[in-house]
Amino acid sequence: MAETHRRTKKRGGRETRLAKRAAKPEVNPCPPGQTGGMYQPLSHKDITAIYETALKLLEHLGMGEVPERLAADLKNVGAKDRGDGRILLPSALVEESISNAAKTFTLHGKDRTRSIEVGGERVYFGTGGAAVQTLDLNTGLYRPSTLTDLHDFTRLQDTLANVAWFTRCCIATDLPDTYDLDVNTVYALLKNTTKPIGTAFTHATHVAPIMGMLDISAGGLSTFEEKPFMKAHISPVISPMRFGADAVDVVYECIAHNIPVSCITAAQAGATAPATLAGFLAQSLAETLASLVMVNVIRPGFPMIFSNWPFVIDLRTGAFSGGSGETALLNAASAQLSNWLGLPSGVASSMTDAKAIDAQYGSEKGVTALAAALAGGNLIYESSGMTASLLGASFEAFILDDEMHSGIYRALRGVEVTENNLGFDAIVEAVLGDGHFLGGPQTLAAMERDYFYPSIADRSEPRVWADSGAPDTWAAANNRAREILKEYHPNYLDAQQEDAIRARFNIIH
Repeated sequence: MAETHRRTKKRGGRETRLAKRAAKPEVNPCPPGQTGGMYQPLSHKDITAIYETALKLLEHLGMGEVPERLAADLKNVGAKDRGDGRILLPSALVEESISNAAKTFTLHGKDRTRSIEVGGERVYFGTGGAAVQTLDLNTGLYRPSTLTDLHDFTRLQDTLANVAWFTRCCIATDLPDTYDLDVNTVYALLKNTTKPIGTAFTHATHVAPIMGMLDISAGGLSTFEEKPFMKAHISPVISPMRFGADAVDVVYECIAHNIPVSCITAAQAGATAPATLAGFLAQSLAETLASLVMVNVIRPGFPMIFSNWPFVIDLRTGAFSGGSGETALLNAASAQLSNWLGLPSGVASSMTDAKAIDAQYGSEKGVTALAAALAGGNLIYESSGMTASLLGASFEAFILDDEMHSGIYRALRGVEVTENNLGFDAIVEAVLGDGHFLGGPQTLAAMERDYFYPSIADRSEPRVWADSGAPDTWAAANNRAREILKEYHPNYLDAQQEDAIRARFNIIH
């Protein structure tokens, strides 16, 4: 009888521990914003050589196709006209821009508790991308992305702790009018999340009208500009070494309206930049520095994310290779260079070339995301939901990537070595007592504080897994995504804001 009682009591204790483990932990063992920078693929000598080559390129080759307004602004601060249409950026001008640039800034959320500090050593995973196809939850096949998909992706990620900001991940291909596209994209973000958001503007003329929508959402005229909770993704430089006039116009407009900018360089090794990795890094750095000079000429110290995104192609076929080891290495090196300059860094990861949620998907995402985080990329773009070499976005991928990022944050958090954690007394007590650490106070404390327990990854033993129908992670993530989309319907715009927006804009959804 006594033995039965002890067994029952022991089982009850185990069931209590399992229940606590399954519940949301009181302390997140792997929160976003962990410290990176441990992986440094470049030596100090390497960094200096790449930087000096970048300065030399800007000073002697300069930038081509510079719009007249920008050329005039650059020449007013010391840039030179080479005489063949190229504008030379002296090293002193570049280094002055680096000195004046914003080193850290707040990326606000509409909900201020979701704001993040960009820069320094903090690492955050988020989204980017412009996928034109969505992996359908029902068929498991790709189809053109729609405005409904964008709304669904936005509300899905709103529930995921490790998406630190949300930039629209897909293009609503069912909206052919570019103004309607830009307007409805921003509306989808405002309605479905209060995290920091990001978008792209097809034309500079779209910025001012959409500011009206942002002000309505923020609570009144010009209130958005006080604490902007949306950034713009812009690619003002076209590789190799020239500006894009339309994108430069967007930069001017965004700065005029105090919209922080992520100026993205997306050169491709072997195509629009050298195939040698060192040469690629030098040119890509030069191009991103040209964007930095431009922004700081327009308004010194304006918040800009130094988004130097190295892209790689398969030199045998010309196909984009987003999940390659070279991509992992180059983005890590880019983060290291940006951190060395003291600039808020943006790099990319998880750009898997896999179409299905399979072994290729997992290996490519894991390698590239961990490398970027270990190198200390402040904002790691494309890291949630992207598939098919950035052509696709997947609901299941958002679920799986969020769990992967918890594991990466836990790795970044490292080992806290304290006298209590070293556990001399606990070891002595276990060895001389029960001979194990199960149920001990130190174990119970560590279980809640130091360990992450996945909800999708399967840790059961093979027989239990088989008895459960032998599910795979794709099926588990599909089920979770369906549950969230069925049950979670936020609306962060009140009735008055909805009416005001719909009175001014062609809101389609």
